[in-house]
Amino acid sequence: MTSSSPSGPYPGRAAVAGWVLFDCATQPVFTLITTFIFAPFFAARIADNPVEGQSLWGFATGTAGFAIAFLSPVLGAVADAAGRRKPWIAAFSLLILAGCALLWFAVPGAGYAVPLAMVAFAMATIGAEFATVFTNAMMPTLVPPSQLGRLSGTGWAVGYAGGLVSLALMLALFVASPETGRTLAGLVPVFGLDPATGEGDRASGPFSALWYLVFVLPLFLFTPDTPRLQPVAKAVSGGIATLKATIVHAAAQGNIFLYLLAHMIYADGLVGLFAFGGIYATGIFGWSTTEIGAFGILLTTTGALGAFLGGRLDDRLGPKTVVLGALAGLILAGTGILSTTSGSILFGVAVAPPVPGDGLFAAPAEQFYLLCGLVIGAVAGPLQAASRTLLIRISPEDRITQFFGLYALAGKVTSFLCPMLVGAVTALAASQRAGMTVLLVFFVVGALLLMRVKVPAAKRA
Repeated sequence: MTSSSPSGPYPGRAAVAGWVLFDCATQPVFTLITTFIFAPFFAARIADNPVEGQSLWGFATGTAGFAIAFLSPVLGAVADAAGRRKPWIAAFSLLILAGCALLWFAVPGAGYAVPLAMVAFAMATIGAEFATVFTNAMMPTLVPPSQLGRLSGTGWAVGYAGGLVSLALMLALFVASPETGRTLAGLVPVFGLDPATGEGDRASGPFSALWYLVFVLPLFLFTPDTPRLQPVAKAVSGGIATLKATIVHAAAQGNIFLYLLAHMIYADGLVGLFAFGGIYATGIFGWSTTEIGAFGILLTTTGALGAFLGGRLDDRLGPKTVVLGALAGLILAGTGILSTTSGSILFGVAVAPPVPGDGLFAAPAEQFYLLCGLVIGAVAGPLQAASRTLLIRISPEDRITQFFGLYALAGKVTSFLCPMLVGAVTALAASQRAGMTVLLVFFVVGALLLMRVKVPAAKRA
C-alpha cells in the first residue's frame, strides 16, 4: 500500500485522500450540530429561552471537554504503544454515530428533550475529538515534512467544503421555517418532515451520522495503518507509563510546554466561539434556523478558502506566523461581534434595527455581524490547520502521537472551563453579551504566550 516518493517511502494519493476525507466526515458534527443548526434550535426551541439555552449548551460543551481533556493524552500514549490507530478510530466512530442519531429524539416540549440533547451532543463531540487524536498522529507517515502544512490545510479545506455541502443540503431539503413550511430553497421538506416539531432541525443528527459513515470509509479502505506493536492490554499499562514520562519530558522542554499552554487557551476560545456564535445571533436578532444556516453557508465558504490558502502560507511563512495572524483576526472580529446589538454597532453607533419581512440580512447591524463572521470563518481554518503542523515542527519525531495526545489535552483541558464560564456569566448577568466576553480573553492571552514560542531553525518553512 506504499510507494516510493522523491522524499521517501510514503503511501500514494489514495492513502492521502482517505486521510483528508476524515475531516470531511467529521465536519457536519461541528457545522450542523455544534454551530449552525442544532445548537440554535436547542436554544430557541428546546430550552425555555436563548439565555438559558446558551447557559445549558455551555455546560454540555464543558462536560464533553472535561472527558476529552483527561482521556485524550492517555489514548495517544496507548496508541503509540499498541501501534495501530484504525481500531481506535473505529471504536470512537460508533460513539459519533450513536450520539448523532439520538438527537432526532430531542422533541421540543418533551420532558426529556433537554438532558437527551445535551448527552447526545456530548457523545458525538467526544467521539469526534478522540478519533481525531489518532488521525492527526497519522500525518507524519503520509507526506514528507515539507508538505505537512499543505496536507493539514488541505484537510481543513476539504472539511469545510464538506461542511458547506452538508449545510446547504440540510437547508435546501430538510430544514423549513415553522411560519412558511418551506426550506431555504422554497421546497417542502423531504420525507414529510414537520417544521412545527423541528423535525428538519433534529434530522441534522441522523444526517451527520450517515454523512460520517460514508466519508470515513476511504480512511479504513485506502490509508495504511502502522503495524501492531503490542497487545492492547500490555499497551494500556505501558502507554500510561509512557504518558507520565511524556508529560515530564514536555514540562522539561519549556518551549513545547509554552506552546501547549498557549494552544490550550486560544483553542478553548475558538471552541466557545463555534459553540455560541449561532446561539448569540439567535438572541440578538431573533434569527431562525434558516437565517442561521444561510449565515453558516457564507462562513463555511470563507472557511474553506481560508484553510486552503492558509496551508500554503504555512509552508511558505511557517505555522507560527499563520497562527498569530489568525488570532489577530479573531480578536478584531470577535470584538466587532460583541459591539453589535440589533440597533447598534461598534459599541453604540445607532443603526436601523431589523424589520420583520425586510429580507435576509437587510439591517445594517445584521450586515456588520455577517462581515465579522466572514472574517472569523476565513481565519479559523488556518488557525486550526497551522496549529497541528506547528506541534509537529517543535516535537520530537519519536513521540509524535504522545504529543498529539497532549495537544488534544492542551486543546481541551480548559474547554470545559471556558464554556462553563460563558454559561455561568451568561446566567449570572442574564446577558449573552457578558458571557461572550470571556472568549476574547482567551484569544488575547493565547496570542501573547504564543509569541514566545520558538520554532527550531531546521524545521522552519
